[in-house]
Amino acid sequence: MEYITETSLTIRGTRRRTTVPKEIVDHFGFNDGDKIRWILFRDHRVVIVPKKLDVTHETA
Repeated sequence: MEYITETSLTIRGTRRRTTVPKEIVDHFGFNDGDKIRWILFRDHRVVIVPKKLDVTHETA
């Protein structure tokens, strides 16, 4: 996996809303209402991708 940049998210409020950093919004071209997919791996890594991307589910 190629490393481009690193940033952080802030969890806010009881609904656990997150603010997506500007660098990520710009990179993916996110707009209001876009959805994000969170993928959790057994080794505790988390991958975040736009939900519109086709990501295959692998079981390991």
